[in-house]
Amino acid sequence: MAGKKSPKRPAAVVTLKSVAAYVGLTPGTVSAVLNNAPSSGNIPQKTRDRILEAARELNYRPNFFARSLRKKRTYAVGVIAPEIGDGYSSLVVAGIENYAREREYFFITGIHRHDPVLFEKYCQLLLQRGVEGIITIDLNLQHSLPIPTVAVSGHRQHEGVTNIVLDHRKAARMALQHLVQLGHRDIAFLKGFPASSDAVDRWTAIREVAQEMGIQIPNELAIQIDSTDSSPGLGYPYGKQLLATRRKFTALFAYNDISAIGSIRAFQEAGLRVPHDISVVGFDDIEGAAFHYPSLTTVRQPLRQMGELAMQTLLERIEGREDYPGEIAVQPELVVRESTGKAPA
Repeated sequence: MAGKKSPKRPAAVVTLKSVAAYVGLTPGTVSAVLNNAPSSGNIPQKTRDRILEAARELNYRPNFFARSLRKKRTYAVGVIAPEIGDGYSSLVVAGIENYAREREYFFITGIHRHDPVLFEKYCQLLLQRGVEGIITIDLNLQHSLPIPTVAVSGHRQHEGVTNIVLDHRKAARMALQHLVQLGHRDIAFLKGFPASSDAVDRWTAIREVAQEMGIQIPNELAIQIDSTDSSPGLGYPYGKQLLATRRKFTALFAYNDISAIGSIRAFQEAGLRVPHDISVVGFDDIEGAAFHYPSLTTVRQPLRQMGELAMQTLLERIEGREDYPGEIAVQPELVVRESTGKAPA
């Protein structure tokens, strides 16, 4: 039967050349569009749409291994976090994933639990699997790594490492000014677990700002967290410990949100009302902070943004940027909710 000849369907294994033959274009043109190469910007939109439609129709799948061998790339990075499911790390990882997905990279995760031996083990495993860069979360690196590295909340300077850090002095001033403006002078503090990368810098910033503001910090009201618990149960025993000192305090500035939430539970069990008897300020603004009762006043770290920034910085290094910053500072924000109020008379 005479008529227009239909394009010949490719065989079961659909290659880039098969797609090119199907649409009647050169493999180079099809490759530029499917790989979103810079040169594809010169190809008319109608042609790009036709190529993408054909790739979907034929169920074309790029040969990742052939691409990796050809370019000597894996398009993979490693992410080593203290935990995966805790409120802090999960938001950072969400930012990493969002930027990686846009750039068609994938990442492999490991958990360090603030254990240097465990970190070294995962680091070697990731290097063996050919990752092109590594992002660490809440860890102070002991040394440089042989590939580009970004440390979220890292504070030690090493060759080849960019630290994404928060302005802790500004964060401390925001929180303490808020409490002082509400009439609080007797303030208790929960200090971070020593292995947490922010613990020393944050406490140093709090002490310096408190001194500048004339706020006294009695030893009994500065309680050291000594647990890696990543649940709100972290702060519960320390809230009880503060009450057991019998030392007067009308406000608590906690190291993070989960310790703040656990402390509130301890205060409530003792018959105290938050914020009528004790005001509480957290740190981080994890997703549950706004839905706790009372909702938590906290210093917000832009955790998703820090994750995206970490991945962006790492990929720029991987893809050829030779000059890189040793440190990138992000800014905190005070989020006032229901857990803070005027100091009791």
